[in-house]
Parts: sequence; structure tokens; C-alpha cells
Amino acid sequence: MIIQRLDELAAQIDIPLEILQRKTLDSDFKLKVPVHFAQQIEKGNLNDPLLRQILPSIEEAQTAEGFSQDPVGDLNANPTESLLHKYEGRALLITSPQCDIHCRYCFRRHFPYEQAKKRHWQQALEHLAADTSIHEIILSGGDPLTLSEAGLIELLHQLEQIPHLETLRLHSRTPVVAPERANMTNWLVALKASRFNKVLVVHCNHPNELSDETHQTFQHYREAGVTLLNQSVLLKGVNDSADTLKQLSKKLFSQGVLPYYCHLLDRVEGAAHFEVDPPPTWQIFETLRKELPGYLVPKLVREIAGEPYKTPIYENTDT
Repeated sequence: MIIQRLDELAAQIDIPLEILQRKTLDSDFKLKVPVHFAQQIEKGNLNDPLLRQILPSIEEAQTAEGFSQDPVGDLNANPTESLLHKYEGRALLITSPQCDIHCRYCFRRHFPYEQAKKRHWQQALEHLAADTSIHEIILSGGDPLTLSEAGLIELLHQLEQIPHLETLRLHSRTPVVAPERANMTNWLVALKASRFNKVLVVHCNHPNELSDETHQTFQHYREAGVTLLNQSVLLKGVNDSADTLKQLSKKLFSQGVLPYYCHLLDRVEGAAHFEVDPPPTWQIFETLRKELPGYLVPKLVREIAGEPYKTPIYENTDT
């Protein structure tokens, strides 16, 4: 079940509707949150870090220099509709315009998703088949796990017909925010049987997002031979403390997921209030490096439009 009305959210999290109304604005990027994720929000806590990620805040109306509708240059990197080809050896297919959740910091909140329709897949598949330099296909969106089970299996089989593709990577928030939806039996069977190297990069920003249900879902994917990684975004008021990120890494690892990336905020219009300043960022990651083994410290990166890879961020880097 998906919550799309403020009164439904207010009832779920035990905060009076009138209080939420004073904090929110009417946005084209509407409220959307699965009940499972809403159940992880601390009741009565207006400052809950999970609530902050999904509540359409009046802060989104602020304008800020350097923020744009296409902060990572997606629109300049699509050789065909629905396909992005930014980096050597890999390409990204926008499989679906839908997500199970509307994260307020989403860098594709303004993306023209009319390009991301199934009818565009054939052209994308033809491009992939013709370019033998591409060895990894990334399924993204939106969220690929919002597709029907039959649609996912069909796409998997079509991709398997391209001999130079070796690795299938999925980027999805669904196993975290709506884990029951990601547990598609026939899809998991097809994944297990696939010839591909298989990677699932989940998106989790705070340890409170993880639950018994996410653990079970991750286990199903591991049993299907999928390598599980996590990427998060450093967000003010959500996870901008060393302790929070430390607990996130440890809890992910306990559920079979390795921390992969922590992204600096992509500077998309409407999300400036989430940006963390450089000095506390350096302090956070210095603490993580001291207190965690290296395999539990995610790489701090920023995606810069036009660059040939994600840019590692160090203390002397201009962010």
C-alpha cells in the first residue's frame, strides 16, 4: 500500500494534520511513500530523519545558486530515448518512470520520463547490441523493481541475447522501502539462472530504514547469486553525523550488504536544504575511517556532469 495523501501520513505517524500542513508545500513532485517505510518513522517526531526524506517541505521553494533541473547531465548523455551512456564500458537503461517512494532530494525529480517507456526499449537494445564496448548494463529509473515481474523477466532474457554484456546491475530503493514488492518468486528464479554477473545496489540512507523485512529480502537476492551493495546520499538532518553513518554501515553489513558509495548531494532544484557543508563532511569521514574497517567505509563521491567517472571527494577537493 502506498500513502499519497497528507492526512493518511499524519494518521500513520501520529502527528496532527494541521502541523504537517504548516510544514509542507503543494509540489508537482507529490508525496508518495509505502506504508512499510512510513511504519519505520518514529511516531510523533516531526524531525524524524525518515520523515524528512519524504515530506514535501516548504524549504523546497528556496532557490539556490548552482542548483538545476539536470544536475548530473543525464539529458546530454542519452544516445537513444531511455538509454544513458556516460561511462566507458557501461550503459544505463531508464526502465520505468515510477518509484515506490518520492525522495525529496531525488536528482531525477525533473527528468522527462516520457522517454522512459517500454516502447523505447527496442531502440535501446539495438544500441546495446551494436556497441561491443559495453559490458555492463545498469537498470535504473525511476526504479526497475516497479516493473511487473513478467516485464522484468522479459527484459532480462532480451539482455541475455546480447553476447558482449557480462554484468547486470540494478539500482533500486524498493528492497528497502517496500521489501515485500521486491520478493518476486519467478523473477528471483530467473535471476539465479541468468548467465550474468549480478549486482543489486540498494539505496538506504539511515539505519532506521532497515528492518527484519529488508533482511529477508536481501537474503533472497543473495541466494539468487546477487552481490549486494548500498549507496547513500549525505543529507542534512538525516544522516549528517559519523554515528549515524557508522550504525548504517554496521547494520547493512549485518544484513549482507556492503557500503559502496556515499554521494554528496546532487544539486537538483528543490533540494538545497539537504546539502551538508564541507567542514562537517570531512569530520564525519575522518571519524568513520578511524572507527570502521575499510570495507565498511563507503567511498565519498560526487557525480559531476561530463566527467568520465564518479569523482572521489577528499578534504582538499573543491565541492
